[in-house]
Amino acid sequence: MIDETGAQLGLVPLAEALELAKQKGMDLIQVTEKVDPPVTKIGDYGKYLYSLKKKERKISVGQKGGEIKSIRLTFNISDNDIETRVLASEKFLKDGDKVKVDLLLRGRQKSLNAVGEQRIKTFLDSLGQKMEIKIEKELKREPRGLSMIIAKK
Repeated sequence: MIDETGAQLGLVPLAEALELAKQKGMDLIQVTEKVDPPVTKIGDYGKYLYSLKKKERKISVGQKGGEIKSIRLTFNISDNDIETRVLASEKFLKDGDKVKVDLLLRGRQKSLNAVGEQRIKTFLDSLGQKMEIKIEKELKREPRGLSMIIAKK
């Protein structure tokens, strides 16, 4: 148990700790529950919650949201255009974003899933040679084509 000044009081029974906190007009706060016996502290619960929220905000300010950028491939895309899309994807992934790869299929192209999957595989192989990637969402058939989400390892 820790008192409001930060001094350690050692092991104190629960009833005695609650009485001590009540005498000082403060709350008994359980700091960690993972250890046995749990660590408790005498203090103002509102201030404790505020400090926890403040810590979370400070941590989240330094992190980027990790947006999802979209790369569109078409059924008849050329190798040069695939390389252009690979460079754009590489830039997005290096910035910490995720990339959604869409392959649009129209009309009769929708019946040729295997060719579309091959185009995406070519794209992933080219990108995989340039940097380590992991697949966040597997290749999935959608109404307008095929899509998947990739991220940097």
